[in-house]
Amino acid sequence: MTEINTSKILRGIVVSDKMAKTVIVKVDRYKKHPRYNRYYKVSKKYKVHDENGEFHIGDKVTIKEIKPVSKDKHFSAVKKI
Repeated sequence: MTEINTSKILRGIVVSDKMAKTVIVKVDRYKKHPRYNRYYKVSKKYKVHDENGEFHIGDKVTIKEIKPVSKDKHFSAVKKI
């Protein structure tokens, strides 16, 4: 059987690295307004698992969805962009 990979892959910027083995990544996306048909920016922050502490504030990173590590962490940092 072939395994289907359905995990989300997102790109964002590290905004905090003060926790142990965790960084906070802000992901921006553009959403279309239903009435005015204009695009506007929507941001969301994710707690991301960083095992080795290699990512710091200002880094552009790629994150991947994984099984939950804790109550809030269900993404892992993959690489710097």
